[in-house]
Amino acid sequence: MAHRWRSFVLIPAFIAICSILGGIYGPALPGVSAASGEDEIKRSIKTFASLYDVVERNFSDKINPDTAIYNGAIPGMLRTLDPHSSFFDPREFQLLREDQKGAYYGVGMWVAGRGGKTVVIMPFTGSPAYKAGIRPGDIILEVDDKSTEGLNTNEVADLLKGPKGTPVQVKIGRQGNTEPLVFNVIRDEIPRKSVSEAFFLRDGIAYLGIEQFNENTSREVEDAIEQLGEKNIKGLVLDLRQNPGGLLNEGVAVAGRFLRKGQTVVKHRGRSSPEKPYVARRGNSGLDYPIVVVVDRFSASAAEIVAGALQDHDRAWILGDNTFGKGLVQTVYPLSENTGLALTTARYYTPSGRLIQRDYANKSFFDYYYRKDLDAKNPLDVKMTDSGRTVYGGGGIAPDEKFTDAQLSNFQRQVGRRQAFFNFTAKYFGTRSTNLPKNWAPDQDVLNEFHKYLLDEGVEFTEAEFAENHDWIRRQLQREMYITAFGIDASRHFAIETDPVVLRAMDSMPKAQQLLESAKRILAQRNSAGGNDD
Repeated sequence: MAHRWRSFVLIPAFIAICSILGGIYGPALPGVSAASGEDEIKRSIKTFASLYDVVERNFSDKINPDTAIYNGAIPGMLRTLDPHSSFFDPREFQLLREDQKGAYYGVGMWVAGRGGKTVVIMPFTGSPAYKAGIRPGDIILEVDDKSTEGLNTNEVADLLKGPKGTPVQVKIGRQGNTEPLVFNVIRDEIPRKSVSEAFFLRDGIAYLGIEQFNENTSREVEDAIEQLGEKNIKGLVLDLRQNPGGLLNEGVAVAGRFLRKGQTVVKHRGRSSPEKPYVARRGNSGLDYPIVVVVDRFSASAAEIVAGALQDHDRAWILGDNTFGKGLVQTVYPLSENTGLALTTARYYTPSGRLIQRDYANKSFFDYYYRKDLDAKNPLDVKMTDSGRTVYGGGGIAPDEKFTDAQLSNFQRQVGRRQAFFNFTAKYFGTRSTNLPKNWAPDQDVLNEFHKYLLDEGVEFTEAEFAENHDWIRRQLQREMYITAFGIDASRHFAIETDPVVLRAMDSMPKAQQLLESAKRILAQRNSAGGNDD
């Protein structure tokens, strides 16, 4: 359950980022050029202008042209094409660029709306907000004397952002304090690291988690492996769960890091572009340690490129659930007034030639993103890995070994919906010091206090349910309370080490080793018989 702590905001963020692959930038969008069908285009534009004129003159309320065009007409047109072609207004386009650059300027904390208030979910370790002492659960009351009452989360976040080195005053409401707390914070560059964690789990088995693919991802991966000492790695767990993708070139670079130099990572082709292969430019320098790649239904786009390339070349054992199934490539066109267009211009294919894009015809975007057909595949798109294993297109990357977290019980779902661990932690530290000893874990007194908190909040459960979930409650409390006491990095580290999926990945390392040896043997036999491999 290492990743469930942020699941309450996963879907909106996933859809926003997954809406583009973002690896290709085009020039400023040109005007309509003369071509066959020009008369039809002119007639359609004239019809639209006439319709807009009728609406503008006769609708019951005054029409805002920007809302009608940018939020209505343009998105409506793009929805008729595919689920990933998108229009970005100035704010959305700026956020897109921040995601891709992997940095922005501000105070460095994650905020969300709760009960009509803007609440601090967590300050990022080492950020100005973290150093100032702002905590999870704090309510943002004012920013530079401007009340946040009635503002949405985006508006509050924009107030907190600003040029590097500029001051911002944040007034906070905190449980246990009768008066607001005032923090004077100096804005700084806030890196959005795409490599969340890199450390040794045990016995030379390393863990590397990638949250998305931005402009710095391949460099971050290289730095992480260098710090680990690659010669010390006997096996690698590469975690791509909930990774919505990002930049195509960065996905290619990361996959190529673990393949042989010259091997194909991915190919793409479109109506106006010939097939273009992307290959491993550097290669793995002969370091063929076994790799287990962990994926889930929210692994998409560039994450699927990495998983698909390593699977097709029999370089890694894929563990988890079927990935999202996004095989469309978007070109991002900057437009006027700081807006942008992400337009699907090609499809990408894994090294074996399979198209992993799921079918989106005759279904709503809701059904497309919140799909239930997790095991969908195209029986007509059958390909082989380098060693001859069968793989399919049409439904994302199917894992070599299916494994997911156990389903939450009714008690666990109820506690999760109430954000009980988060809220209890904010209350617990409201009147207590956050200085906990190293390797601290909740004792029976903390568990008893949490039990009382659930009763006070009206959470319905039996004593038997509480007792049955004793270990689960203890782990979730420890993970949540580590964020306040030690920072999000320490919390993630703990969550990863106790994650059932990561533990299974370590147990599956011999399968990855066996796959490597089997593939090498088959390819050697094939080459000795006069064949070759890509």
